[in-house]
Amino acid sequence: MKNFIILLVTLITTLTSTAQDITGQWNGVLKVQGTQLRLVFNVKQTKNGFSSTMDSPDQGANGIPVTITTFENPKIKFEVTNARIEYDGELSGDEIIGTFKQGGQEFPMNLSREAIKKEIVKRPQEPIKPYPYYSEDVVFENTKANVSLSGTLTLPKKGGIFPVVILITGSGPQNRDEELLGHKPFLIISDYLTKNDIAVLRYDDRGVGQSTGDFKTATSADFATDVESAIAYLKTRKEIKKNNIGLIGHSEGGLIAPIVASKSKDVNFIVLLAGTGIQGDKLLLLQQELIAKANGVSEAEIEKTIQNNSKVFEMVIKSNDNQKLKTDLTNLLNELLEHESKDEIPNGMTKKEFVSMQVNQIASPWMVYFMKFNPITTLEQVTCPVLAVNGEKDLQVPPKENLIAIKNALTKGGNKIVTTKEFPNLNHLFQECETGSPNEYGTIEQTFSPIVLEEITKWIKTQTK
Repeated sequence: MKNFIILLVTLITTLTSTAQDITGQWNGVLKVQGTQLRLVFNVKQTKNGFSSTMDSPDQGANGIPVTITTFENPKIKFEVTNARIEYDGELSGDEIIGTFKQGGQEFPMNLSREAIKKEIVKRPQEPIKPYPYYSEDVVFENTKANVSLSGTLTLPKKGGIFPVVILITGSGPQNRDEELLGHKPFLIISDYLTKNDIAVLRYDDRGVGQSTGDFKTATSADFATDVESAIAYLKTRKEIKKNNIGLIGHSEGGLIAPIVASKSKDVNFIVLLAGTGIQGDKLLLLQQELIAKANGVSEAEIEKTIQNNSKVFEMVIKSNDNQKLKTDLTNLLNELLEHESKDEIPNGMTKKEFVSMQVNQIASPWMVYFMKFNPITTLEQVTCPVLAVNGEKDLQVPPKENLIAIKNALTKGGNKIVTTKEFPNLNHLFQECETGSPNEYGTIEQTFSPIVLEEITKWIKTQTK
């Protein structure tokens, strides 16, 4: 009888502790390509089971409703239907061992009772304050677009007159440091140039950080007007040599810089970091092929993808009516998906939702403009000195096709001061790398090759003597 009572007490204790174990706060860190994102699940017990909310502290989002919370000891599952998020795990003591899923991708992520700190990512090139130069937060206006742009102007010292460069970011919403995957390449470039007696203006893209405006509706042509506004602002600063204003554009920024330089006599030189020299639709096809190969996709699968995307891109190129384009794309994508497996559609999405998402991305103002834009015509009109550089292992803007096209276009237009250079073993971000795949970007400690920094600086100093 005594043994039976002890067993009964043990069972009651176990059941009680199980209920306590699952309720409360569970903390984890999602790691994706070098980026770390803290996530928190807050679990409560209800009459019908459990309910939860999710917090994403690094994105400033709290109290996100979790659609479904299930717990069948030891298995636990969270679903956030609207965001297509699923988390499956198993309770093991004070830890949940599990997998985070979103948009068809899966990442291991364990949850703990204790608050988890993000691992310190090593970025040895990042400068540490106080900087040995003058740094000022500034605001300037693009009156044409009714946009206010916030940035940072660094000067070798507070007094004096200096040549200056404006940094132009690549595609996607970027802050003034062009921050991505734990790297801040524009901070590194700005720091190096300023230490070498060249002033630098870098700014948050419109609609990003402290800048106003709508990023989603803007095209490369709109971003070019932001650069023009930056030039106008610099001309008001007494510390700037008005005949020594240059532009440095990375990736899409290397497409935008020639647009501005072809129209403005105030641009005295431009540096294209992985700038484009071929039309957008052709670049995207080449980019997709090279990245797929680097990721081990079969030749047959690559060929099929390129064929399908060629049809999609051709439809965009020929279109002059965006609404009709969306209708035609919807029909085409539905037709193409008829011959594909259900695995093509991310978990948690219907076919209709997936097609709608794809159509909105492809027919967005930025994408349509980018696909149709041919840099050659603009480059032929650029008469100021140009330095165009690429990494040998750049899979996003392949060096050979683009550097040759850039040089030929500039030469055809009569430009006499053109330098192009391909650097061995560097990727699209100008990091020393293994394969060049974007999957490596966040895992590499180096942010920007010192060799390229030195080359850019020497060339600018030659142009600003």
